[in-house]
Amino acid sequence: MRVIGLISGTSVDGIDAAMVEISGTDVDLKVELKAGATYPYPEALREQILAVCAGAALSMAELAQLDDAIAKSFAQAAQAIQTDRPLAQLIGSHGQTVYHRPPSENFRFQISDFRLKQAGDEAKMGYSLQLGRGALIAYLTNITTISNFRVADIAAGGQGAPLVSKIDAYLLSHPEESRCIQNLGGIGNTTYLPPRQSPDWEDKIQGWDTGPGNALLDLAVQHLSNGTKTYDQDGNWAASGTPCQPLVDKWLSHDFFHLPPPKSTGRELFGVDFFQQCLADAEPYSLSSPDLLATLTELTVASIVHNYRTFLPKMPDRVLLCGGGSRNLYLKQRLQDYLSQLPITNYPLPIPVMTTDEVGLNADYKEAIAFAVLAYWRHQGIPGNLPQVTGANQSALLGEIHLAANQPPHDSIDSAEAE
Repeated sequence: MRVIGLISGTSVDGIDAAMVEISGTDVDLKVELKAGATYPYPEALREQILAVCAGAALSMAELAQLDDAIAKSFAQAAQAIQTDRPLAQLIGSHGQTVYHRPPSENFRFQISDFRLKQAGDEAKMGYSLQLGRGALIAYLTNITTISNFRVADIAAGGQGAPLVSKIDAYLLSHPEESRCIQNLGGIGNTTYLPPRQSPDWEDKIQGWDTGPGNALLDLAVQHLSNGTKTYDQDGNWAASGTPCQPLVDKWLSHDFFHLPPPKSTGRELFGVDFFQQCLADAEPYSLSSPDLLATLTELTVASIVHNYRTFLPKMPDRVLLCGGGSRNLYLKQRLQDYLSQLPITNYPLPIPVMTTDEVGLNADYKEAIAFAVLAYWRHQGIPGNLPQVTGANQSALLGEIHLAANQPPHDSIDSAEAE
């Protein structure tokens, strides 16, 4: 089946589109990338999205207008990726996250004890809002579109994130070695994959958000360049600086880094307010621009390694990077440096840090590929979440189905669910 996956991540740097050919189910899943491209938002729309993510108020009419504008941009991306190619049969659109609130720490405990009514405001189900409504994408492209993937997991008591871990398991696991698949978008997330030949290997998969990926780095670059740059090409600017370890230690004491999985986060935590606090904390040290970027990069790297050492059953045999941050050569090298310095007696060689490109899965479009797979699984009636990763109390079919006007319902789709 030809499927298009669409996503714009927390960096809001454009819409990643991937057209893939998918076959199989899970253990025999096969995915071939036919085309991948990133389509920038119009600048005014990007600025509005970033403002909303930072807490700007919207009227309901403005929210509807923004939802439609994002959906139109996603539909245009879907149409563009099909130019001079066979048409897709399905679209999986993650949309644009503008707000993410994980469930409160005691939510699942109170649900299991049937104490939610007594708990009142102390127990909060998670909430996650992705704009770019699938119904409009389906209408504009005339292709059945599956969207709003997080809500079913959240309804089952989960975080709604990360959702890529099951895809990682079937596309990137290895028979004999354990791996961490580390995504570096605006927010970082990891999937720990035990060797596939180990007993009950899928039950041992873990995954969670590790903290900031590129979000703070991009904010810093925009601030330090007076808006003339949006990111640090290859990490070259940061590479010319020196990290300030006392600041890294201070920032790493944040509660999120010490919260056990399942856990997820977003710009609500590691966004503008956090960056402004970082600037205030850095003032006594009189850091140069490269030093500040190097220090923020060090926070991303240190938080990843802290998460591995604290929450994994064992350190991985290999780390595979994906997402925009995988192209940050300085960040990649610092992560390799950290892992090389670890006192791990069972590892005669440093843990290698590579990209998913090097094992056959495109690192730039991996997230878009993942949502194509999630849409395909929804179409086939296959659950897409891993409860031990998201904290959900059960597996769930992920995504809401929006039928194209001229496409009859597929046998495996419940047409009563379609809009």
